[in-house]
Amino acid sequence: FSLTTFSSQGKLPQIEFALRAVANGDTCLGIKARNGVVIATEKKLESTLVDETSIIKAAAISKHIGMSYSGIGADFRVLVAKARKHAIRYFSTYEEHVPVSQLCLELSNVVQELTKARGVR
Repeated sequence: FSLTTFSSQGKLPQIEFALRAVANGDTCLGIKARNGVVIATEKKLESTLVDETSIIKAAAISKHIGMSYSGIGADFRVLVAKARKHAIRYFSTYEEHVPVSQLCLELSNVVQELTKARGVR
């Protein structure tokens, strides 16, 4: 069995599972204005015992890039750490801020590698 193997119906079961998980996720919204950006997200606490302040759903990657998530918090923390490292590495090499498109490409490569790796999930 492989995560990238098609079923007899011609579908990728792992993709179907991921789409169902996204449909059950929290709402995240980004609004761009002339003088800035607003990132809003919904916090659904699974238990009354969870401290609301311990759940972080949005993070700053650099002075001009922010990130929010609708999914698994541990995955978000890993991606934020990798995004921050990439932004710092890019700035120290080129002395300018990393383009958002390049940062997205870098993070999508990380997610794709984890999707194809056995035993990660």
